[in-house]
Amino acid sequence: MITLYSYPSLFGVADNNGYGLKVFAFLRLVGLPFVHEHLFDASSAPRGQLPYIVDDGETIGDSETILAHLIRKYGLTIDAALGARERNLSLLVTRLLDDLYWVMSYSRWKDERFWPTFRAALMREHPSLTDEGLTKAREFNFQRYYFQGVGRYAPDAVYTRGLADLAVLADLIPDGGFIHGDKPSSIDAGIYGFIANIHFYDIDTPLKQFIASRPNLVHHCETLHETVMRAPSDDAKR
Repeated sequence: MITLYSYPSLFGVADNNGYGLKVFAFLRLVGLPFVHEHLFDASSAPRGQLPYIVDDGETIGDSETILAHLIRKYGLTIDAALGARERNLSLLVTRLLDDLYWVMSYSRWKDERFWPTFRAALMREHPSLTDEGLTKAREFNFQRYYFQGVGRYAPDAVYTRGLADLAVLADLIPDGGFIHGDKPSSIDAGIYGFIANIHFYDIDTPLKQFIASRPNLVHHCETLHETVMRAPSDDAKR
C-alpha cells in the first residue's frame, strides 16, 4: 500500500501545497489506491520537504521523483503516448510551476493584504494551529523568500513574475482540453496542483484574478478537480 504524506487541505482542496496536490491528483488519475496522511511538520520528511510517499516500506521524496517511481514500478501508461517534444514541453512547464510556487507562497505568507485571510482560514480549518506556530512558520518563509530572491522585490514586481507564468499556461492549455490532448497526462496533475491552490482559495490575489479571466484555465482546473476529488472506483485506469 502507498501512503502519501503531505500538507493538510484548505478551501476544499486536498492539499494546500501545489506539490502535494500534484502527487494526490496523479495517484487519483492513474487509479492507484493510497492512504493520505496530512502533516504540518516536515522535519522528518526526506530533505525536510513535503510531500513524500512510503511505498512497501520504501520512502521517496520530491514530487517528480515520486511520479517517476510510481510510473516505473507500476507500469503506468499515463505518459506512454508522449513523444520527445511533448516530454520536453512537460519538463519546461514543470520548471515554470517551480517559479510560480514562490509567487503563490509569497501571496499567502508575505503580502500583508492577503496574509490575514490566509491565516484566518488556516486557524478555522485546523484548530490545532497556534498563533506562535504560524508566526514561526511565517518568519521561516520570509527567510526562504529572501534567499530565493522573490522576497527582495516589491509586491507588484513579484506578481508580474507570477502573472507571466500564468499567461504562458493560459496560452498552452487548449479550450476544453489538456496540455497534450483530450486526456490528462502527468503534467496536467502538476498544473492542477498549483492552479487549484489559487482558483479555489477565497483570497483575491492578482493570481486568482488572472485565472478567473481565462476560461480555459478555469475549465482545466475544475475538470480535474471534479475527477480527482471523486472517490476512487474499481474501473480506474492505470
